[in-house]
Amino acid sequence: MQSRKSSTIELILTFGVIYLLTNLALSHFFPETFGGKIPPKVVILTSQSRSFRSGNDPIITIKNETDHDLVLPKRCPQPPINISRIEQRDGKEEVVDLMPNTSVLPCEELLLVKARTKESVNVGSWKYSLFEHPGQYQASLDLEPPFVGTGTTMASVRFSVVEPGMFTKLFRTFIARPLFNGLIFIGSLTPGHNLGVAIIILTIIIKLILIVPSKHALEGQKKLQLIQPKMDEIKKKYPNDPMKVQEETMKLWKEMKINPLQSCLPTLLQLPILIGLFLVIRDGIHLTTSKHLIYSFYQNLPSDFFSHTFLWFDLMKPDLYTFPILLVLLQFIQMRMMKIGRAHV
Repeated sequence: MQSRKSSTIELILTFGVIYLLTNLALSHFFPETFGGKIPPKVVILTSQSRSFRSGNDPIITIKNETDHDLVLPKRCPQPPINISRIEQRDGKEEVVDLMPNTSVLPCEELLLVKARTKESVNVGSWKYSLFEHPGQYQASLDLEPPFVGTGTTMASVRFSVVEPGMFTKLFRTFIARPLFNGLIFIGSLTPGHNLGVAIIILTIIIKLILIVPSKHALEGQKKLQLIQPKMDEIKKKYPNDPMKVQEETMKLWKEMKINPLQSCLPTLLQLPILIGLFLVIRDGIHLTTSKHLIYSFYQNLPSDFFSHTFLWFDLMKPDLYTFPILLVLLQFIQMRMMKIGRAHV
């Protein structure tokens, strides 16, 4: 009888301790849900990154967590939010407001951030006038009631603009810039400087250049597939001796004249080029925001150099129906072609 009471008391104590610890953990890690605290409803500015490389587009997000729509003032040709530069003078921090009078792209007003929503502000149109020099910057927004109690306050976020690192400079110099200027050159030869036609031609040229490394990669994969049964036999023969398995595998590769890097190294070499091609296609629409990639003899091209109409598509406007279907079909065709290519290697 005494042991039953002791067991019951231990069970109750154990349950109580677990319950308290669980509540403490939940209230600590999820205070908004389990802490019994109602989070303040505020307007928050956040930066997509703590630091942006020179030439990249800084993107600021306005998050309206209040129950009221946030109406922003008309500011064109200035950006929708205040941009300041943080400077150090005589050991003291000084906030210097920047007031650009022009934007390289047509200024679009952001006049409303609805309640409990967020909007992204891309200040890339002003990056050459605002963020020409590396340093620390501040994006801010003046707020008045009902978004604050009384008076006027400011929501702000700070970020840095930094010089590109060595790898970024190499990537831009040997991949992004040649591809981007190649797109411009091809576009200059097409009727009406059609961007869609230029992208197709540039993509075909890149694919032709990558045929040789792609073929080597497929050959390496085919060889590895052919010796896979023998590799499985080696693993079964020496299940408890990984060093012996490695040694026999190396012998097998040597006998069959197989280079294990042949299947992956060509693919790795293609990746920077494919990434560069993606970035060029993405940024090719707006020459004025990609001046850091354009060679000097193309710097004076007009912003409307490219025609954005291809067939019945406007490349400036996303198509949510046709393009996804075409993408699936082309992906299927590519997979079939790759399968046929492997079979003939």
